[in-house]
Amino acid sequence: MSEEKSLNFIEEFIEDDLKTGKHQSIQTRFPPEPNGYLHIGHASSIVLNFGLKEKYNGKCNLRFDDTNPVTEDTEFVESIKNDIKWLGYEWDAELYTSDYFETLYGYAVKLIEKGLAYVDDSTAEEMAAMKGTPTEPGKNNEYRYRSIEENLKLFAEMREGKYKDGEKALRAKIDMAHTNMLMRDPIIYRIKHVDHHRTGSEWCIYPMYDFAHGQSDSIENITHSLCTLEFLPHRPFYDWCIEKLEIFPSRQIEFARRNMTYTVMSKRRLKQLVEEKHVNGWDDPRMPTLSGLRRRGYTANSIKCFSERTGIAKRDNIVDIGLLDFCLRDDLNKIAQRRMAVLDPIKVVILNYEEGKTEKLIAQNNPEKEEDGSRELNFSREIFIERADFMEEPPKKFFRLGPGLKTRLKHAYILECVDFKKDESGRVTELHCNYFKDSKSGEDVSGIKVKGVIHWVNCADAIDAEVRLYDRLFKVENPMAEDGDFKDYINEDSLEIISNAKIEPALAEAKDGEHFQFLRKGYFIKDKESTPEKIVFNRAVGLRDSWAKRNMK
Repeated sequence: MSEEKSLNFIEEFIEDDLKTGKHQSIQTRFPPEPNGYLHIGHASSIVLNFGLKEKYNGKCNLRFDDTNPVTEDTEFVESIKNDIKWLGYEWDAELYTSDYFETLYGYAVKLIEKGLAYVDDSTAEEMAAMKGTPTEPGKNNEYRYRSIEENLKLFAEMREGKYKDGEKALRAKIDMAHTNMLMRDPIIYRIKHVDHHRTGSEWCIYPMYDFAHGQSDSIENITHSLCTLEFLPHRPFYDWCIEKLEIFPSRQIEFARRNMTYTVMSKRRLKQLVEEKHVNGWDDPRMPTLSGLRRRGYTANSIKCFSERTGIAKRDNIVDIGLLDFCLRDDLNKIAQRRMAVLDPIKVVILNYEEGKTEKLIAQNNPEKEEDGSRELNFSREIFIERADFMEEPPKKFFRLGPGLKTRLKHAYILECVDFKKDESGRVTELHCNYFKDSKSGEDVSGIKVKGVIHWVNCADAIDAEVRLYDRLFKVENPMAEDGDFKDYINEDSLEIISNAKIEPALAEAKDGEHFQFLRKGYFIKDKESTPEKIVFNRAVGLRDSWAKRNMK
């Protein structure tokens, strides 16, 4: 009998709430700000929120936190929706904080009417100077004592556009001596004369995230509002607003955000990489964005597996990127079609093979999935192999080709190297080999024993391709923890472009999103820049799995 999986602390909260009757069903939400592309850290929140919906037969909304029109764009809205769908999830309602602008404005008016909010004319610098420090209380300013009537009038004028950006702000009236500095009269509305991507010029005042967040949750009857740990100090204000406004009591629960080695997970810093052209856009395959990972060849299953394996924690942690690669290899090993591609080709002439003859060989598409069947490969007198599979002076235990050495061609015959050619610079340009006719794979009666097996591509129908080999974007595990600018640690060798690769003809028919294992080379996917005239493949991950050896028992 299999061991029952233990609950994480969020599931314990939920099961207790359902058991006690506090809630009859659960309602979660995923609330991204549309100011950039989602990354692998967001995937954890997506898997968590939508996973809880599925486990407890609840609901999960997609709510765009679009309260800052300066940084938001419909491009990001569409990319976020595409990423969530790609991961295999469907939201119950597509909502926007801007849907609630009128309601939120009414909530702010209600706080003013209760004497719990006031319009402040102070500059940002003056507010900061009067806020105090963690060990010293802040100071009340003169505007805190305005009458309810004056505050209502000024707030209405703010909405009407009477004042300039930064000229006034609406603040909650809580306690300037509070031990939590976020409770020292936080700003809840600011003036921004900027068009919004959905409401246009209708509004010139916008709610702050901390004010809009809890109220939006409450409007949607969100039972469990799951946030990352940086929002823990914000929870008292979240609860204060709900209490003072007397609205549905959504519950905020914090969990640890997930960082990953050899990358950065800040949208602001990812934006820097894009705008300063250290990478080729948000979907560059070296980026930790979901669109970048998808383009590189990561699967939705591998990302969900990664999120589930790393679990839900109460402390921020850095996860080894090798675990993500392990999850990808595990998934691709099951689903990827096997193909042959020679990335650094050297020509082989099989001297004793009949000139003009072409033989049909059978190759299995995926040994892990018999139902994937097989394909035909052409074999003739001239083939390409990897340059690294030949050595002019091979050491002991080199089981590939060298003078007098024998090896097997995958799906084909045993070869023996008898000679080679060099150019004027001393570079080997061509190998001469003999084959053993009775050593055909699956029908071998030659009695010859060889330890090596190499891949190859038939010269006559080989297709030219560009292959892009991606590596980690940074040279150090945690670039944010190092001295200086994090960009100083960018890996200059994170992309190697091979322009003269030779691939078997079947790869010319590769479909978008189809995954392949290039024998002995790794897992690959066709890039979006690929054309019939120029086929381009990206390497998602190599075949070697050092992470599993270090960490799996």
